[in-house]
Amino acid sequence: MATVTFKKVNKVYSGNAHIVKDFDLDIESGEFVVFLGPSGCGKSTTLRMLSGLEDITSGEVLIDGEVVNELDPKERNIAMVFQSYALYPHMTVEENIGFSLKMEGKKKLEIEKEVRRVSDMLQLTPLLKRKPKALSGGQRQRVAMGRAMVRTPNVFLFDEPLSNLDAKLRNSMRAEIKELHKKNKKTTVYVTHDQVEAMTLADKVVILRDGVIEQVGTPYEVYHQPVNQFVASFIGTPSMNLIQGKLIHEHGIWCILIGEQKIILNKLIDINRNGEMVTLGLRPTDLFTVSKDGMTSINLSVVSCELLGSTQQINARICNQSFVAEIDSDISVNGIEDIELFFQPQSCHLFDGDGRVI
Repeated sequence: MATVTFKKVNKVYSGNAHIVKDFDLDIESGEFVVFLGPSGCGKSTTLRMLSGLEDITSGEVLIDGEVVNELDPKERNIAMVFQSYALYPHMTVEENIGFSLKMEGKKKLEIEKEVRRVSDMLQLTPLLKRKPKALSGGQRQRVAMGRAMVRTPNVFLFDEPLSNLDAKLRNSMRAEIKELHKKNKKTTVYVTHDQVEAMTLADKVVILRDGVIEQVGTPYEVYHQPVNQFVASFIGTPSMNLIQGKLIHEHGIWCILIGEQKIILNKLIDINRNGEMVTLGLRPTDLFTVSKDGMTSINLSVVSCELLGSTQQINARICNQSFVAEIDSDISVNGIEDIELFFQPQSCHLFDGDGRVI
């Protein structure tokens, strides 16, 4: 196992395209860290700088305390699984998995032993004599993982390995990757734009936007305690509702005024913010049709309703702003034009004009 450290790492391409900006991060030994963000945010570029496939413009990358900026990829003791399987089509599964060991000059019996160990772990043993064209997408991805694992590296790198698979295969492969990390306890850095992968796999999530780290935290922290409006809106499906209104302090109680509707917040807020325009964040899943002790209400105009199975999505509006609520499907809202929903004040989020959490 190994620690990984980024110190003020930058990547600038020709034309002054600054892709990664002052990237600072410490990854503990054995940790599973996911880089998450929209396309073009710099997550794959950062991974490639760690692997040695991309030069670093400035800053340092350290593996186990050693600066590796000038080391070739093969000298870093890392293994990488790509989005494209990158298998040799003329080789069998067994030959693909054992190829790196063969290049290292390992003896045939040693190669066979290591290939069998990995293939047993990945449930590939019955497929060892097949060639890639005879495999499904999920099987090919497991072969790509096996080729990385056979070398027992200190650090595993995954660059969107599941994006070419269908939804069912992605679910099963996620479970397999999680189980493998649990067994091997290897330091793992995983790149994805899929928040479900990030939330289910990661010990720590690094959320990126335009080459800058927006937040680092556990899946629980980035979901329940977003530090800014971007993180709040990026994490969660359906996306968090973001409604603009004015903060008002009346009779010792903080409210947000949205149109003519006052919504009680019951939050501790700096009195200097009285009258300030802010954004209220509410997750669709944090809304209920029945009030309980301490809950706050919000009134909405219903636009449409979509059945999702065990839940239904209500598309609504409040003061000409779109709003989505997800409630139990056994609650009838057909023909209803207006609805009152309830939420716990602690489940809402407030953001200032710059998008920072209040």
